[in-house]
Amino acid sequence: MTDHSLAAAIRRVARTEGFGPAAHELCSSTVPLLADAVLVHLEETNAESGSRELRLVASAGCGPLPPRRTGVLPGGKLSQLLLAKAPLSGEDPDAEAALAEMWGTGAWSPGGDRVLVAPFRGPERASGLVVMVRRTDRLAFAADDVTAADQLATHLTLTSPTANGEVPREAAEEAVGGVVREARSLPAEPSTPTMSRDGDRLRFVGAATRRIARGFDLDEIVLGLCRATVPTFSDAILVYLCEPLPVGDERPAGPMVLRRRRTDRVPGGYGRDPDLGPQQSAPPRAELLPNSVELCEVRPGGALAEVLRGVRPVFADSPVALSALPELFGGDPQVPLGRRAILAPLRGRRRVIGAAVFLRSSDRPPFDSEDLLVAGTLVTHGALGIDKAVLYGREAYIADELQRRMLPASLVHPAGARLASRYLPAAETARVGGDWYDAIPLPGSRVALVVGDVMGHSMTSAAIMGQLRTTARVLAGLDLPPHEILEHLDEHAVEADCMATCVYAVYDPVSHRITIANAGHPPPIMLHLGGRAEVLRVPPGAPVGVGGVDFETVDLDAPSGATLLFYTDGLVESRLRDVGSGIEQLRERLAATAQLTGPDHPPPLEALCDHVLDMTGHGERDDDIALLAARFDGIAPSDVAYWFLDPEDSAPGRARRLARGVLARWGLEELSDSVELLVSEVVTNAVRYASRPVTLRLLRTDVLRCEVGDDVPQLPRQRQARATDENGRGLFLVNRLAKRWGATRLSTGKIVWFEMPAP
Repeated sequence: MTDHSLAAAIRRVARTEGFGPAAHELCSSTVPLLADAVLVHLEETNAESGSRELRLVASAGCGPLPPRRTGVLPGGKLSQLLLAKAPLSGEDPDAEAALAEMWGTGAWSPGGDRVLVAPFRGPERASGLVVMVRRTDRLAFAADDVTAADQLATHLTLTSPTANGEVPREAAEEAVGGVVREARSLPAEPSTPTMSRDGDRLRFVGAATRRIARGFDLDEIVLGLCRATVPTFSDAILVYLCEPLPVGDERPAGPMVLRRRRTDRVPGGYGRDPDLGPQQSAPPRAELLPNSVELCEVRPGGALAEVLRGVRPVFADSPVALSALPELFGGDPQVPLGRRAILAPLRGRRRVIGAAVFLRSSDRPPFDSEDLLVAGTLVTHGALGIDKAVLYGREAYIADELQRRMLPASLVHPAGARLASRYLPAAETARVGGDWYDAIPLPGSRVALVVGDVMGHSMTSAAIMGQLRTTARVLAGLDLPPHEILEHLDEHAVEADCMATCVYAVYDPVSHRITIANAGHPPPIMLHLGGRAEVLRVPPGAPVGVGGVDFETVDLDAPSGATLLFYTDGLVESRLRDVGSGIEQLRERLAATAQLTGPDHPPPLEALCDHVLDMTGHGERDDDIALLAARFDGIAPSDVAYWFLDPEDSAPGRARRLARGVLARWGLEELSDSVELLVSEVVTNAVRYASRPVTLRLLRTDVLRCEVGDDVPQLPRQRQARATDENGRGLFLVNRLAKRWGATRLSTGKIVWFEMPAP
C-alpha cells in the first residue's frame, strides 16, 4: 500500500461520522490494496449478564463469515489480545490462540504471516480488533504493512464509542500527562532527521496522529499537533483557527476571520546561523519567524480563500500561495523561499476551520511532494480532533445549562427554617443526572422539602427529573398531603415509563411538626441539638413508577435547633459499601460533626454540608449526589395569634380590634393603622362569600405576616375601580401598603396573606 493510498484511506476513515460507517470505510479502502479480506470487531458489554462480547461490525472480501458474536472470556487469549498495544501477526502464538478462540479451530483464514490483527484502543481500554487476511498466492505482510494497519486502527479509534459514550476525565488527564512527558523528553538541541523512506514517514505519521488523538480539549489538540510536528517534520509551525469556531452545522454569518492560536519552533530559535558549527547553536532569533498578524480576515474571492477552498496543502512558492501568504502574515511576509514552507488548510467534517504553516530552515532539506501528503494527514487529523473538541465543549455547556435550569437557582427563605443544599454530578463528563432537590413555600408559613432520584445520570434522566420536579411543584400548590402527592407522581412516572425514588416532607414552624412520605428513598437523618443523630423511621414504600402503590404519611416532632438531612443514594452507596453501612457511616459522621460545636450550638449548615460530602473518598463515587439540609428554628407560640371569625357583618370590626391588641402586646403599635386597614379589607372580602368561619392568623418573625382563610376556592384578583364604583379598592390598598401579598388555593378553600416590614 503506497503512501498516497494510505493517506487517502486515512482521510476517508477519519472524516466518516459514526463508528459503523467508519468501519465499513476502512474495509472498502484497504481491500485489495492492503489485504484480501478485512474484518472489524467491536467489543460490547451485555446489559443483562454483564459479560463481554466481540461483535462483527463490518467486513469486506470474506468468504464464509465467522460468527457474528463471540464471548470474551476473562483471562483468555482473546482478552489479552484486546490489551495489546501493537498489531500482531498470525504467527504469534497468542494471536493464533485468540483467533481460534474467536472463530473456532476450523477457521477459514490461512493463518501464519498472512493474518494481521490490529487492536484499536478507546480512551479507557481496547475497544476492538481489525483483522486483515491475505491469500496464500500473495506476499506475506511486511513491516510497512504492520505500520499501515496500525495507522488505520488508530484513526478508527476516533469514532469508537466507550461504555457510556463519553471520554472519562481520568483517561483524558492521563493522556495529557503523556503528551507533556513526551514533550519534556525532547532534546534541548534536536537533530533534524530526514524522512527519506516510506517506512520512516509511516512511522512518523503513526506517532504524530496518536499524539494528536490524545488531546481532550481544543488547546490540547493544537498543542499535540505542534509538538508532533516540531522538530521532526518542520522547524516551526503556526496554527490559525476561525474566530469564532463553527459548531456542528452552524454557518458563519459574516466573513471568515482567522486568529493565530499557537506558534511553536525548535529550541534556540527557528533556524540556525550557517556560519556556526554543527555543535554550536544560535541564540534565540525570533525575527527569523514571519511577522504574522493576530487576526486575519479572509477576503471572499481572494488568494487565501482560494487556498482554503482547495483543501490540499500547497508549497509556499506556488503562485496561489505567494498571493495568499501576504493576506495571512500581512505586508511582505518573511517566509523562506523555495519549498521550505507549506500552507495547509485545516478542514473539519463540513468546512474549513483554519490553516497551518509549516516552516523549515535552510540547514535541512526542503519539503518534497511526499511531505505534502504528511502535512495533509497531520492537519486532517488535527482538524477532526478540533471539530470534536468544539462539539464536546458545546455539549458540556448545554449539560451545565440544563442541570442549572433543572435545579433551583436559589433556595427559598421560609419562616422558622434555614436551608442549604449541594449537588455533585457522577463525573465531570456526565454533568447532568436524575437527582434533584427542591424547597416549596406553602400556605401557613410552611415549606415542602423534596429530594428525588431518577435512575441513571444521562440527558434522559435529567429530562424525566425535570418533569417530576415540575409535577411535584404543581401538586404542592394544591396543598395535598405528602402521600397523595407521591401517588400522583407515581401515576406520572408510570406514563413516562420511568422509575424514581422520592421523599416529600412538609414542615410547619408553628406546630413544630413535620409530615413525611417516602417512595423507596433512603430515610432522612435528624441531628438533634444535643448532638444525637437518628435515622427517622419512615415507611420505605416503593419507588414511583411501579404503579398502584399505597404510600403512608407519618407525623413527627421537629424540635427547635434540630437539623434534618435529606440525601440521595449516591452519598451512601458505592462499590465499596452498601446502603445500610453507608447510612450508618453518615449518621456517625453527623454526630461527630455536632460534637465539634458543642451540645448547645448546632454546626453551621454550609459547613455541615461540606463535611458530609467529604465522606465520599476520591474515586469511590459512582452516582450523582443531591443534598438538602433544613435547620428548624420554628416560630414561638408567643409570636402567633389565631382566631375564628363568624361570617357576619361584625367580623371586620372584631378583626381590627384583635389585631390592634396583638400589635400592642408585641410592641408594634406604629403598624396598627396600616395593619388594621388591610385586615379589615381582606376579612371583608372573605366574609362576603364564606359560609363557614373565617380564620385570622398573625405571625411575628422578621416580618409581620397576616393570613385570612375561608372556604371559597375562587382566588381574588386586583382590578382598577372606576371613580363611581363603591367597592373594588381593597386589594389595591393591599398592593400599595403591604411589602408582599398573595393568595393560595387550598383543598378546603383559600388563604389570602400579606406581609408588613417590621419596624
